[in-house]
Amino acid sequence: MFRRRKLGPTGLIVTELGFGGAPLGNLFRPLADETARATLEAGRKAGFGYWDTAPFYGFGLSERRMGDALRGGDHVISTKVGRVLNPVSGPVDGNVARHGYATPMPFAPTYDYSHDAVMRSYEESLQRLGLARIDLLYIHDIGRLTHGQANAAHMTALTRGGGLKALAELRDGGAIKGFGVGVNEVEACLEVMDHARLDVILLAGRYTLLEQTPLDALFPRCAEAGTAIVIGGPYNSGILALGTRTGAPLRYNYEPASAGVIGKVRRIEAVCDAHKVPLAAAALKFPLAHGLVVSVIPGLDSPERVAQTAALYGTPIPAALWADLKAENLLRSDAPTP
Repeated sequence: MFRRRKLGPTGLIVTELGFGGAPLGNLFRPLADETARATLEAGRKAGFGYWDTAPFYGFGLSERRMGDALRGGDHVISTKVGRVLNPVSGPVDGNVARHGYATPMPFAPTYDYSHDAVMRSYEESLQRLGLARIDLLYIHDIGRLTHGQANAAHMTALTRGGGLKALAELRDGGAIKGFGVGVNEVEACLEVMDHARLDVILLAGRYTLLEQTPLDALFPRCAEAGTAIVIGGPYNSGILALGTRTGAPLRYNYEPASAGVIGKVRRIEAVCDAHKVPLAAAALKFPLAHGLVVSVIPGLDSPERVAQTAALYGTPIPAALWADLKAENLLRSDAPTP
């Protein structure tokens, strides 16, 4: 059973190991319904108590699958706002990826961070999940990394257009326990924090064995504000799960890994090998050493992956491994370690 942590001021208690629902939306490739059901059931049996999804994940498919599996149980569930799903005309080929998802769902996502869109997204997520409540809502993919020059307009919709007001209304009215942002960039978090009190931030790929830049500005500000951190993408798009000794493509931050990144991972691997610790175990457990981090949520796509991840979570890691990583300048000296 996984240890549990209090999530900021929300009153929620989440498991240190959470379930990332992007693969349930047929991320990059089709995932059979029976495999999705078996994966979710394996997660329940393993003791996962925190489950994250989003309308964007398969254009509603991940939410539908997750809701069917979790109905009747006692779980903490988060989903996201920032995109609305609109019907598409004509047939949809579920074997062809659209926006990264090979989904048969006949919808297409449109960015909208305004008040009415946030409310619509929340209501439609409830319907797709088939659940009476959603615990947490994340503002999905706001920021310049996603939107470039268009981000100013989206940020205006969120602030002056009432998106943040809608989320505050849902929280203050008790419909949700809290809200935050779910992004891949530190700057977007800091920008939204200028306008709202965030209960939690889901930060993907930015606090890992490969990079710890949130220690500079974001984490101190979160500590001051009482904002909890959930870590997504602990394997940095897979390179920290697979390592460098694999025939699979080496990817980092959703792109082919550079020679510099591959070289650093190779050196981290060598330290892990010296201590007989799987690289993936070190990557999974490192973020949990920080006092702000309440959960790490890798994406899971099979019962075997669920079992493997639970085993990695339980892997003992000697303190000397972390000391060696710091001694070789592979990990920041001010980064907390387990």
